Amino acid sequence: MLHISDLTYRLGPRALFDKATAAIPARARVGFVGRNGSGKTTLFRIIGGELSPESGTIGLPRQARLGQVEQEAPGGPEKLVDFVLAADRERAALLAEAEDAQDPHRIAEIQTRLADISAHSAPARAAAILSGLGFDHAAQARPLSDFSGGWRMRVALAAVLFSTPDLLLLDEPTNYLDLEGTLWLIDYLKTYPATMLVISHDRDLLDAVADHILHLDQTKLSLYRGNYSGFERQRREQQAILLKHRKKQEEQRRHMQAFVDRFRAKATKARQAQSRLKMLARLEPIAAIVDSEVLPFHFPSPARPLRPPIVALQGASVGYNETPVLRRLDLTIADDDRIAL
Repeated sequence: MLHISDLTYRLGPRALFDKATAAIPARARVGFVGRNGSGKTTLFRIIGGELSPESGTIGLPRQARLGQVEQEAPGGPEKLVDFVLAADRERAALLAEAEDAQDPHRIAEIQTRLADISAHSAPARAAAILSGLGFDHAAQARPLSDFSGGWRMRVALAAVLFSTPDLLLLDEPTNYLDLEGTLWLIDYLKTYPATMLVISHDRDLLDAVADHILHLDQTKLSLYRGNYSGFERQRREQQAILLKHRKKQEEQRRHMQAFVDRFRAKATKARQAQSRLKMLARLEPIAAIVDSEVLPFHFPSPARPLRPPIVALQGASVGYNETPVLRRLDLTIADDDRIAL
C-alpha cells in the first residue's frame, strides 16, 4: 500500500531520515513510534506532499485517497453534521450532480454509485461518529462557531474518520479527547477497513489497535508485526542477541590481537600474524541497540517552606466568553498531594 524507499530528509544540518525504507501492507493498522523530535510528523507531511524529501520516494497506488486531520480547527456557520458529511467529497459531488442531471443513463449511473458507497446511510453514520466523539443530537445541529477550538478539532477528526480514506494518517488523535472519547476511538479504529498510520504516546491505544509497529530510530525505519507490547518484546530479544554476538566478536578480536602481538616479530609466525591483522581490519563492529535518550527532570526544593494550601479555590467559575463551563468550584491542594486530572 505505502512504499517508502531510500528516504533522506534533513532539517538544517540534522538528518531526520537517511535512506530510510519501509513497506506498509494494505489494510495494516500501524502504530508509528519514536522519540519526540525524531521526525514522525515530518514523515506524515512528506507522505501528504507538504514537504519534499532530499532523495528517495514515497509510493502509493494512483487512485489512493489520503486523509489526515487539518492542523487548524474548522470554524464558521456550518452545522457540525453538515461539515462532516461534506468530507465525503465523492458523495457530495454525486448528490450535486444528481440535482441537475437530465440524461437518464447518467442519472442511473449516479444512483448506482450512490448505492455502492452507501450514500443514503451517510447521515446516520456521520451522526454516530459525532456522538462517539462527544456530540449529542442537539450539538450536531449547532454551528461550528459555537464551539471552542478543542471541540472543533474533534469535529475535524470526525470528518476524516467519516471520509474513510484509503490511507488514514492520525497524529496524536487523542490530544483533544476525554477518556470516553478515547475509548470510543479505540473501538472504532480496531475495525478500520483501510490502511492506517497513527502516531500516539497512548500505549493502551497502540496495544488495542495496532497490528504493526513502525519504529523511527536514528534516521532509519523498521516495521514490526504485532502491537506495541509485541514490539517492545522483539526489541529486547534483538538487543540480547546483538549483545551476545558483540561479546563473541570482542573475544575473537582479543584472541587475534594477542596472537599478532605475540608472534609479529617471529619470522616463522610473521605471515600468520599478518593474516590475523588483516582479519582484524575486516571485522565490522556490531552496534548494539541504543535506547532513546531519556531527559532527566530535576525538581528543586523551594528556598523556604511553603505554607499550605498551595492552591485554594472557593466558589470559582471558569468558562469561555460569558458561558461558565464549571461553577462553584471548591478545591484545596496541599503540598504532598499527587493529583491526576
